[in-house]
Amino acid sequence: MAKKTVSAKKRNALRMLIVEARFYEAISDALLAGAVRVLDEAGATYDRIAVPGALEVPAAIAMAVDAAQRKRAPYDGVVALGCVIQGETYHFELVSNESARGLMDLSVNRQLAIGNGILTVDNEAQARARSTDDGRNKGASAARAALAMVALKRKLAGH
Repeated sequence: MAKKTVSAKKRNALRMLIVEARFYEAISDALLAGAVRVLDEAGATYDRIAVPGALEVPAAIAMAVDAAQRKRAPYDGVVALGCVIQGETYHFELVSNESARGLMDLSVNRQLAIGNGILTVDNEAQARARSTDDGRNKGASAARAALAMVALKRKLAGH
């Protein structure tokens, strides 16, 4: 049996995680398309996890990162995607603030390279405008931010 070889490019490919909140499916699909395009262009591999809403994103990241570490296949970086639209109640502020706080806590306390692509907008029109493919796609921006933070982490570590 021939031994399968892995190219140097694949061996050195970044291993990324995408966690996406699916509450607003059309917006999530567009954000995901932007993030995937950027990661594909960078030659990164990625796993994708879908969760119900933005509040679940930080917990899913923590669970996935821990599981990947146990399997000795850690992620280099994470892209968080989702959308929170202003409503008539205080719930918008809670979800927006706590999801952002959760991502920041993970990033700082666990030194994770996270790109935050969770939109916090006043209405659906603003969400659509920030998830289009005209250069303003925040999923793509979050993937670029995650890649930049991975590069910084590697540079600081001397890699």
